[in-house]
Amino acid sequence: MTGNAPRRPVRTRVLVLVLAVAATLLGAGPGSSAATGGDWWDPAARPRPDSGVNVTGEPFGGTDADGKVRGFVDAHNHLMSDQGFGGRLICGSVFSEKGVADALKDCPEHYPDGARALFENVTGGADGHHDPVGWPTFRDWPAHDSLSHQQNYYAWVERAWRGGQRILVNDLVTNGLLCSLYPYKDRGCDEMASIRLQARKTYELQDHIDRMHGGPGKGWFRVVTDAEQARDVVRQGRLAVVLGVETSEPFGCKQVLDIAQCDEEDIDRGLDELYALGVRSMFLCHKFDNALCGVRFDSGTIGAAVNAGQFLSTGTFWTTERCTGPQTDNPIGLTASAEAASLLPDGVAMPSYDNDARCNTRGLTRLGEYALRGMMQRNMMLEIDHMSVKAAGRAFEILESESYPGVISSHSWMDLDWTERLYRLGGFVAQYANAAEGFVQEARRTAALRDTYGAGYGYGSDMNGVGGWPGPVGEDAANAVRYPFTSADGGSVLERQVTGERIWDLNTDGLAHNGLLPDWIEQIRLSGGGAQDVVDDLLRGAESYLGTWRATERHHAGTNLAAGAPATASSTQWWNPFADHRAGRAFDGDRATRWASEWSDDQWLRVDLGAVRSVDRVVVDWERAHAREYRVEVSTDGSDWRTVWSTTEGDGGLDTARFDATAARFVRLHGLRRATDWGYSVHEMGVYRSR
Repeated sequence: MTGNAPRRPVRTRVLVLVLAVAATLLGAGPGSSAATGGDWWDPAARPRPDSGVNVTGEPFGGTDADGKVRGFVDAHNHLMSDQGFGGRLICGSVFSEKGVADALKDCPEHYPDGARALFENVTGGADGHHDPVGWPTFRDWPAHDSLSHQQNYYAWVERAWRGGQRILVNDLVTNGLLCSLYPYKDRGCDEMASIRLQARKTYELQDHIDRMHGGPGKGWFRVVTDAEQARDVVRQGRLAVVLGVETSEPFGCKQVLDIAQCDEEDIDRGLDELYALGVRSMFLCHKFDNALCGVRFDSGTIGAAVNAGQFLSTGTFWTTERCTGPQTDNPIGLTASAEAASLLPDGVAMPSYDNDARCNTRGLTRLGEYALRGMMQRNMMLEIDHMSVKAAGRAFEILESESYPGVISSHSWMDLDWTERLYRLGGFVAQYANAAEGFVQEARRTAALRDTYGAGYGYGSDMNGVGGWPGPVGEDAANAVRYPFTSADGGSVLERQVTGERIWDLNTDGLAHNGLLPDWIEQIRLSGGGAQDVVDDLLRGAESYLGTWRATERHHAGTNLAAGAPATASSTQWWNPFADHRAGRAFDGDRATRWASEWSDDQWLRVDLGAVRSVDRVVVDWERAHAREYRVEVSTDGSDWRTVWSTTEGDGGLDTARFDATAARFVRLHGLRRATDWGYSVHEMGVYRSR
């Protein structure tokens, strides 16, 4: 999330809440140049008056000589967030059957001069007042630093599509705590109820656009539910819209005083419902620790404020520990502001944090693992952003244990040291829509990885996501856009965008709304000494995203040949008469049980597959008492053993040992050197057939 202009001092508890918590809860007419010749992209019945699109030329479609589609991917957008948070946080609508004047109007409490626009005044560029009038003048909004006004009017989305975007991920989003505390609302605060409403409104938007173009299926906006359907939409030159979910309490899975408020049945029911709505990707946690996972912190005074919100939501503050690897969570502000502290009940103080402790102690919980595996069973894609390092690390281990490609980082909220690990699985990465020069710099930093793994690139606009967007560079900047300009594919020409009486110019307005995304991409092309290379990677985004999605759909869980198989071990820990740690506990499918050895090195755990099988993978789910040095050995007769995999740097957790397919009836985990003073302890060990 980007910073915002200086704001007036906060003087009330409500304003403080809005500044401290609300602003960070979301990671995120005349002049129309539509063709008049009846082309399919020209709506026959566009409302009049309406916003201009200001693009000429046929939207590009089809495939290249290699059969690949082209197009940009907005991997993180919030088309319907005006329907969330009680309905009055984001002002204005994506569409209205009554027309543009009804859609693009301010919230009633913002009239007459914006003085009561609490959220806008604390988070936006206005100094306590703004002109609330939208259509037709738009004097003060939308703006790159106005976080409370609609940025996704359908004609602006249409311009982004006409400028080359072919995939848009619409993340359904809300936050129950913010809704309950924000004074203006016209609906309830249940998060799942809001998700249902936003999904329904997305389908209504599709119908609205279809009617303009002559009937069902004829519009450019297509909600898709599988990769092949999406590919067909992109080949036609239309916009494929994928539903995602980004909310703090999915399925009601919040935690209060570390006690989960949901169970496995809630998760299954929730995943089934989301899938039926068309949702194909989602976050498991967002901003506040919940019953599924710990979050990646916000920083500085904002971080202290969100930490206060964490306490209000869960009854606990964030807790930190030293990181065990190169990845870190964002630092938390060490000194809580008076405003953040004032959010808390009397007698409750903000904690302090050690500079050297940068990782959230909360990782992926047992319920979080259940939810992740439930997503995998339904072939859904996991959004890894917003997960703590500890949660993301465990999620990666689970994904790797099954070679599951469905993982996405959509808006720069993941530790960058995870990037290659994500690409190795087959996942997709998009960068937050930062200022063009910075976007180019970061894109080039990871370009070699994309080349290695054959990946395209995306951007996460986070429109309507309360994140802040690139400001104006000025008409004389080296990377200033010169209007008109040609779209990145070379097929269309774009003029300045016109809505009502307002003419938008990226150079002087910044990235104020969705319709200026093609202008921003042109600015990227002109940045960094000329960045056609970055634009080319972005044009490969559609093919890459669809490749990740298709591989996710086609994934099949491997067959665990060791499930319930007879097992033996070199030793078993017997000192506790109330615990059963025999070898078979590592093959019973229950992570609550485990095999534990005596407290010495050179111990082994062996499983009999019952017949000689072809195997190529062993997965070991360690308890804290893990091996630093160990190897995987196989045998066809139980006497002659050979090593197929080994390590001297075991770090516990979930290890996946991969090796060339080999014949084996017996598989042995041989611990050579312990990582702790205890013995070796394994929750589960799986052996998988080669494919």
